[in-house]
Formats: sequence, structure tokens, C-alpha cells
Amino acid sequence: MARARGRLRIVSWNINSVRLRAGLLPELVRALAPDVLCLQETKCPDDAFPHAEAEALGFRHRLVRGMKGYNGVAVLSRRPIAPLPEQPDWCGRGDCRYLGVSVDVPGEPLALHDFYVPAGGDIPDPEANPKFAHKLAFLAEATEWTRRAPPRRAVLLGDLNIAPLPEDVWSHRELLDVVSHTPVETEALTRWQRAGGWVDGVRRFVPEGEKLFTWWSYRARDWAASDRGRRLDHVWVSDDLAGALAGHAVLKPARGWANPSDHVPVMVELAL
Repeated sequence: MARARGRLRIVSWNINSVRLRAGLLPELVRALAPDVLCLQETKCPDDAFPHAEAEALGFRHRLVRGMKGYNGVAVLSRRPIAPLPEQPDWCGRGDCRYLGVSVDVPGEPLALHDFYVPAGGDIPDPEANPKFAHKLAFLAEATEWTRRAPPRRAVLLGDLNIAPLPEDVWSHRELLDVVSHTPVETEALTRWQRAGGWVDGVRRFVPEGEKLFTWWSYRARDWAASDRGRRLDHVWVSDDLAGALAGHAVLKPARGWANPSDHVPVMVELAL
């Protein structure tokens, strides 16, 4: 995928086990040529991360935060990165759902926030479902964190596990009471976004009103034919970077790769 000079490509992908799907990383690199690749749901303790495979693809700089079998985030970069001073432990669970890094780019460094928001289980009732209560508490904490320190020269991305717009799901009417698209979740995500003045990077290129999905369930017999997707993966940029947005991609063909993740990579390109 050709690019203009002076551009930075940032990709977010819920890989759904980095060790199981490390063999798909070369396909992603060929398709999108990312400078920075942010992963979620790596399901891998730090000492078992496939660093050699990432190094072979040119990602010389890597920060990982993982655990065995669940959750986990990682940032792989061709440019130097360093951990941000603040690394919140959302809800005090130590469950490896966030990694903040500073990326060395022309001008001032770029703050990059890689999130894996809790899915929330199946019942959209915080009293009956502790997983849903955890999700709402996580979103409230992240909103307050953003409000305390409004973002500047920053990118927030990852599997946020919410499809906020009617066009972010295959059927708004049928999914209104399904976790990931319930009003309490979409309103919470909107509050988080507005608290920091975050700009929805991909929707800058795909207008509201057009369907846009990044996830298709494994349960579908033929995911492509039914196309019952949801947009769970997002890339937001701080308001001062909105004018730098120069391109995007949602790599839908990745859902058809051998042994795929149920999520596909999402990319934004910045002119810095």
C-alpha cells in the first residue's frame, strides 16, 4: 500500500491471540505497511510474546503488557517508543487492558493510548451481570481520566467493544438490547469521546449514514454473505490532530484469512 512521504500509519487490531495468529502479521504488513501496530487481546504473558516474528517484520521497538490466556495489549513500532509516565490500572484489576506509549515523530512526540475495553458479557444489566457492571465502571473511569487531562497530540485506539452509531451495526433495531450496542453503552462511549474532544478518525472518511463494521462473529456460517457485523474497533485523535488525518483503511479481507481473528485491522494515516 503506497504512501506519501512524511506520513505515519497507525494500525489497531484485536488479534485474538498473538501466538496463534503471529503468522498473519506478514499479511497485515503487506496490506497496510504500518509504522505502528497496536494489538489487543494478545492472550500472552510478556515472556512468551513472539518478539522474533515482530523483529523480522521491522518492528524494532516493542512494548507489551500481557497475561496468560486473557486480555493483553502490545505496541509494535518502526519508530522509537517509550512508556507514558501514567499507566492507569482501570478498576484496579491488573488485567492488562491498557498501554500508553510516546512515539518519536517529527515535532513533538505523539501520545498513543492502546485500549481493550471489557466486552461486558451477555446480559445488559449491571445488577444481574458483574461483567457488564465492570464495563460501565471502566468507561466511567476512562472518561474521568480524559476529563482531568484533555488530550493534546494524542491518538486513542483499540477494541472499545461498543458500536456507537446505528450504522455501526447490521441492524440498529435488533441490537438495541444486545451488549455492545445498548443505549447505556453508546451513551457512555459518547461521553468519553466528548470529554476529551476526541475526533473519530475513521468516520472522518466514512460519513455517518454509511455502514461500517470491523467485527464479524465466528458463529456465522458465512460471515461475508450474511455481513452481520459491528464496528467495535476505533481510532480517535485529539482535536489538534484532526487536520492531520490523511487516510484510513478497514482491512475487511482479513476476516477471510486462514484461521482469522473475528476483528479486522483498522488504520489511520497522519500527515505530521
